[in-house]
Amino acid sequence: MQVTKEHWKRVFFTIYTGQAFSIIGSSAAQFAIIWYLTIRTDSALVLSIAAVAGFLPQALLGPFAGVWVDRLSRKAIMMGADSFVALCSGVLAAVCLFLEPPIWLVFLILFLRSIGSVFHGPAMMAAIPMIVPPEELTRAGGWGQFIQSGGLMAGPVIGAAMMSVFSLAGVMMVDVIGALMAVGTLCFISLPRLPKAEGKVQVLGDMKQGFRALRANRPLMAVTIPVLISTLAYVPMGSLYPLMVSQHFHGTAWHSSLVEFIFAGGMLLASLVVGVFGGMKRRFLMISLSLGMLGAASFLSGLLPATWFAGFVVLTAIMGMSGTLFNIPYMAYVQETIAPEVMGKVISLITSAMCLATPIGMFLAGPAAEAMGIDAWFGACGAFVVLTGVICYLVTRKYDREPLPSAAPEEKEMPESAE
Repeated sequence: MQVTKEHWKRVFFTIYTGQAFSIIGSSAAQFAIIWYLTIRTDSALVLSIAAVAGFLPQALLGPFAGVWVDRLSRKAIMMGADSFVALCSGVLAAVCLFLEPPIWLVFLILFLRSIGSVFHGPAMMAAIPMIVPPEELTRAGGWGQFIQSGGLMAGPVIGAAMMSVFSLAGVMMVDVIGALMAVGTLCFISLPRLPKAEGKVQVLGDMKQGFRALRANRPLMAVTIPVLISTLAYVPMGSLYPLMVSQHFHGTAWHSSLVEFIFAGGMLLASLVVGVFGGMKRRFLMISLSLGMLGAASFLSGLLPATWFAGFVVLTAIMGMSGTLFNIPYMAYVQETIAPEVMGKVISLITSAMCLATPIGMFLAGPAAEAMGIDAWFGACGAFVVLTGVICYLVTRKYDREPLPSAAPEEKEMPESAE
């Protein structure tokens, strides 16, 4: 399908406008839940279990979700996922009105909300190259990340403000409203339809098809492995920010929300730069440098004394920037080199692999942070991520000089019918 600039921009920004409301609500709810668990338990292990509850569905169900993302309406999947998240948040809000929710229920809600993300994320990422011209994918990724980062900045502030005035129930209702607004905006857009898949659904066969497409793309495999390894340290760091603030820097909810705000601010700045300038032409070098920058900032965070909270805030911004600077070119490369009829499967496989690494990292992070101290753990993780950045550069540098692998012919011509 030949998409005019006016058309793709209108559809793209309509989708992301609704998603901005959903991201704000989800970010506020996530901050409120994690801070609630932090204050109630003051345990790295509890926060690690909470993170695992959020990531485990993506690791276990992701490959299966990709099969349906490539067979069903991607618009309908996004709407259904947002509606399910709204339902889960509404249940927790209702419980909070009558009693203090047990910890197991909070874990369960995190688990169920994550199921919605299992389907929503791949459906949205697979829908973007259906409406965005290939040469604009990196720039569009920057603008999409800019909108997402803005939502992530506003969410913790709203969450902290509402937690100080209302209860957890009030924050969860913000998430419900945001998700419903995202569903509403999707009603006004149309997406091209993929060619109808022939034959019955064969989940394992379709999953193998996605794995073959991923394995055949050697540059993508080469960059995915070190990025996947870095996930063992990178994602747990984000989950244990509140503990770093409360234990090492002796901060409060407002200090924690400031860290979340500044982290998202770094993401916002980096995504704005990519959205305007398009990023580096050598994408793999950009990914490697960003991993190194992320690791260095984390390593320095572990060296800070307890009185240098301001320094931690600055380093947090750098970590937010670097995470965005390797994620945008990575996802743009996937969208540009994988055929649309297997896009959902490949994205789900990659997401699932990273999410499967996350529980492993979290199970290691919880006991390690409690044994060696949260600051020392940040430093050790930083050194580990720097090493993965070096490995990434060594295994991908030759591919930066090669032309992009071409996707299947179906990518060139999309049907005109819309959902």
